[in-house]
Amino acid sequence: MEFIKEESEDLKIEETLKHEDTDEHTDLMALKEESQDLNEMEENNQDEKYHDLMAGEKSFSYSQTHKTVTANLKVQSIGESPFTCQHCGRSFIRKKGFKSHLKIHTGENLLMSSQCGKNFTQKKTLNAHIRIHTGEMKPYSCKLCEMSLRRKDCFRSHMKVHTGESPFTCQQCGNGFTRKQSLKVHLKIHTGEKPFICPQCGKSFRQKSALNIHMRIHTGEKPYSCKLCERSFIRKDCFRTHMKVHTGKNTFTCQQCGKIFNRKQSLKVHLNIHAGEKPFICPQCGKSFTQKSTLKSHMRIHTGEKPYSCKLCEKSFSVKGSLKIHMRIHTGEKPFICTQCGKSFKQKKELDGHMRVHNGEKPFDCDQCGKHFVFKSHLNKHMRIHSGENCFICHQCGKSFSQRANFENHVRVHTGEKPFTCPQCGKSFTVKGNLNTHMRVHTGEKPYKCPQCEKSFRYKAQLDLHMRSHSGENCFICQQCGKCFSQRANFEDHTRIHTGEKPFTCPQCGKSFTIKGNLNIHMRSHTGEKPYKCVQCEKSFIYHTNLKRHVQTHSVNKLPLS
Repeated sequence: MEFIKEESEDLKIEETLKHEDTDEHTDLMALKEESQDLNEMEENNQDEKYHDLMAGEKSFSYSQTHKTVTANLKVQSIGESPFTCQHCGRSFIRKKGFKSHLKIHTGENLLMSSQCGKNFTQKKTLNAHIRIHTGEMKPYSCKLCEMSLRRKDCFRSHMKVHTGESPFTCQQCGNGFTRKQSLKVHLKIHTGEKPFICPQCGKSFRQKSALNIHMRIHTGEKPYSCKLCERSFIRKDCFRTHMKVHTGKNTFTCQQCGKIFNRKQSLKVHLNIHAGEKPFICPQCGKSFTQKSTLKSHMRIHTGEKPYSCKLCEKSFSVKGSLKIHMRIHTGEKPFICTQCGKSFKQKKELDGHMRVHNGEKPFDCDQCGKHFVFKSHLNKHMRIHSGENCFICHQCGKSFSQRANFENHVRVHTGEKPFTCPQCGKSFTVKGNLNTHMRVHTGEKPYKCPQCEKSFRYKAQLDLHMRSHSGENCFICQQCGKCFSQRANFEDHTRIHTGEKPFTCPQCGKSFTIKGNLNIHMRSHTGEKPYKCVQCEKSFIYHTNLKRHVQTHSVNKLPLS
């Protein structure tokens, strides 16, 4: 019966007071005792629903008088609960409660919600339910913690949290509970009973409500959505905690680093980072963790459990965050964008690593030779050179490589093989990375920008050399005109302007040049090579300046040469 579930859910929703910390990496963590009590009560109501449905399967006509019904159900007296239902075995202390319960089986005078069609046995329960649709304020407010509830009975149960009243005590551990059903569910901790099993991953739970919440991991359902930032949550307690981010209410601040938390328990866990305390130890490999949830995620490495599955390709993951990152492969989403060159990445750590290309940071140092690396993976590969692990040796020159790909690239130097060809000018390269770099000649891309003068360069090496002009490091000054150069080669090329020396001569026509690069360009007039191709009409040119002039002929408004 739907109304039984609705009544239990209303009661569960209104009575929640405090919860333990929910880690950012998982949506499921243990709640505090009172929260457990409420969840456990929902399980009781789910059991009631089961019994009610079983009883409802029998054909039962309520066309007789109330006296006949009472006689058929044979009200029995059993100690403190004298009114017992013969259909489902439930007992009641008060006759009024028993009569209301009979409506479940008879269907007599059920009260229906006009908005959603759910049925209720009592008018007060229907009134409390209607407030969900109308959005009416919760009329019962606790003056001690400012919590508001829709129903009076929920308010009374909530007040026991503050008074400390716990009439039901566990004989094994002395834990006290405000409800008898909460004690019954608690006893399962001692017996180890977990009757509710997930059909998808086999995980078992003490309460049906906990299983229902767990199933949302597999279905992806997130019923609780924040209207301010559109973030969604599997559990209501996680949603309530999230709302404190926007309201700033009841926050806890770390005195050491200033980080703010919504829960006191979260702050306690965070303090373990500063203290260096890692109380949660893996029994299989001995690795320790600051949070229990992190240990649980780690244990999946040993068990092989991968509860988070991609619905598009059926690939599974042990950590929810890994599934989120994986989904970006299908969606093509790259939310992390480089502010300097506009390149985007699927993960923040990829962007962080990429930023080192621009700032020149190389935080990973080899302790044996002092070489620096941008990425830790590059350092790990480099260390194989010293250890000799998986070392690939070239039989022609004796050079060794820690990676097969680098070894194969090197072999092409000896064989002369150049498998990577530019589609625009036909130039070939031994390494794919060199082709990618070469393509910037055609695209005009200059991703390396000087932070001081905003000059851009195609290659990082060019930027590094340019930076010396600002720092004055290794600066070569022309004694005749005072011009400064960061590279010796450029300085030597420049001095030939003053001396008139032209050491680079064309073997075909005898023309001489001061710079070797100018000779290379000149040779195209003999070879017929035209590397600069127009993307609009596919016409090719020997010189880049000629291509620039030609492109302007396609433009309606002809621009001056840049």
